[in-house]
Amino acid sequence: MSYRLYVRPVPPLADPEQNPEAQAYNWVLHDASGDTQARGVGDSQFDIEQTLGQNALENVLLIGLIPGDEALFCVADIPAKQSRFIHQALPYAVEEQIAQDIDTVHLALGKHMDEGFRVAAIDDERMAQWVSLFSGWEHARLDAIFPDAALLPTTEGGWSVCIDGDTTLMVSDRGEWLSMHSANLGMFAHTLAVPPSEEVVAEMPVSLYATEEEFNLHESVIGELKAPGRLTVRRETLELMPLELLAHAHHHHLSSPINLCQGKFSARSNKASPFKPWKPLVAVAAVWFGVQVALEIGMGLYHERQANQLEEQAMAVYREAFPGDRRAHAGNVRRVIEGQLRVAGSDGPDLDFISLMKYTGQEYSELPSAQSVTFNSVNFSRSRGELVVDVRADSYDRLSTLRNGLANQGLEAQIGSVVNESSGARGRLTVSGG
Repeated sequence: MSYRLYVRPVPPLADPEQNPEAQAYNWVLHDASGDTQARGVGDSQFDIEQTLGQNALENVLLIGLIPGDEALFCVADIPAKQSRFIHQALPYAVEEQIAQDIDTVHLALGKHMDEGFRVAAIDDERMAQWVSLFSGWEHARLDAIFPDAALLPTTEGGWSVCIDGDTTLMVSDRGEWLSMHSANLGMFAHTLAVPPSEEVVAEMPVSLYATEEEFNLHESVIGELKAPGRLTVRRETLELMPLELLAHAHHHHLSSPINLCQGKFSARSNKASPFKPWKPLVAVAAVWFGVQVALEIGMGLYHERQANQLEEQAMAVYREAFPGDRRAHAGNVRRVIEGQLRVAGSDGPDLDFISLMKYTGQEYSELPSAQSVTFNSVNFSRSRGELVVDVRADSYDRLSTLRNGLANQGLEAQIGSVVNESSGARGRLTVSGG
């Protein structure tokens, strides 16, 4: 289940670089359904982390809320549609709306509306301080930073106002946020009550949020808000602190705030991967695997080259001993030599009629279809040591198979006087001791 931790610093703000542990926070913890599981007022970072740890919560999404006056709302009229071109043109589109060097400002892009893109601008160094303040928390990781006023639920066609002690948060229906001193709310109300000269005077709805205590405390200011007459004020009493209203509106998408964690301050670019601790081991394993594969390939090539050299040496020795033999090659030289040794060992260099007939009959019996081969006559010449067989077969392939079998036994076998007939082939098989 994904938890969200909304954290809002309590004034006065401590120096985020010199004394960050002195900063106090209001906070609220939501579960995935948006229900509040825990809350706190004026707690330290250590107290909040301890609460998360006691509830065995890890990797909670931390959403930091900063004062609304820290970031400026701008509108950028950019005709481009591609994200790359929009970001390139963004500084030039809002430069005139910002009262400082644009190169020292961090710009965050929001949603597009009729007037253009909504943009939040904040001092670059100040943004770095806020990111540092909300980063590195135990059991939580920074997911977003928003101006607090931008999270107020918007009121269609008007403004939403939340009184929070001496500070008042405001947001318009187009997403423009303001943060001002509560005593100045009446002055701002008179500004809203004056319509542009070209428009017809119409009532403007205002949703006013505050606790019952705040309503009583600022009754005179609220009266000034209603005084102009053009504003229709609807009071909404808060049972809890304003932070819970902001968290509720954000979870239920009742507002459209601009996440300041973009570009170089993107929370996702700094998000620690769960595999980060294993990266050194993975790197070593990858290097070892690469070396092992390279070694195996190298050894394989080496042994293949050695095998080829040994085959060439063996064939060189064989051809030196049998210069007239052209049938033997590296693939069958062993079988040929074994046949020759077997013949030579059993019958000597000169084979008689019985031996030649034995080998010829043996090869004949091993033919796949011996019935398709017939011997018409058999002649033996003692002086030449040759057995001549007049043989007939259903195809020349049968005769060739018989000859090759005798040759593999180390004998000299040839087929001559081959005649192809309609019924097969016939020829003269001459077999000698080689």
